[in-house]
Amino acid sequence: MSYADQVIHRLREEELKLLDALRLKRRTREEKVEQEFTIGDRVADWVAATMGSWNFIIIQSILLIIWIVLNVTAYVQNWDPYPFILLNLALSFQAAYAAPFIMMSQNRQAAIDRAAAQSDYQINAKAELEIELLHQKLDLLRETEVSELIQVIRRLEARLPPSERALLGDPAN
Repeated sequence: MSYADQVIHRLREEELKLLDALRLKRRTREEKVEQEFTIGDRVADWVAATMGSWNFIIIQSILLIIWIVLNVTAYVQNWDPYPFILLNLALSFQAAYAAPFIMMSQNRQAAIDRAAAQSDYQINAKAELEIELLHQKLDLLRETEVSELIQVIRRLEARLPPSERALLGDPAN
């Protein structure tokens, strides 16, 4: 085994297989197919987006204030007197009904985030392996260049007269 082979860091066989697989994956990812969402997925996303918006919060706050003011002032019949048990029932029903939709939307979003994180990890692994290959190539170029320079120096030294070689400290004379 030559000195150059000892200096150059070689990628292990598993890393090369991984790199090939990641390169292939890049090519197939370009043909990305849009995910198909079920009706339940779309409804869950719509409910979560609606209930998580400022419009919903503002409208619901206005309705709650109107409800409370109308019942406290008894402008219209006092249908839900303080402590607003009917209002509590309605809000509890809303929360109990909306929670599963929001959880479904969050679970699906978490799955999408996990897939994105896995894709990011694979891209980073591929970049690391590609950089390692570049380092390998640079090391090989550097070692080849150093070897060639050493050979040139030796040829030049061989052309020198023996008296000048002695000045360089050549022990052959």
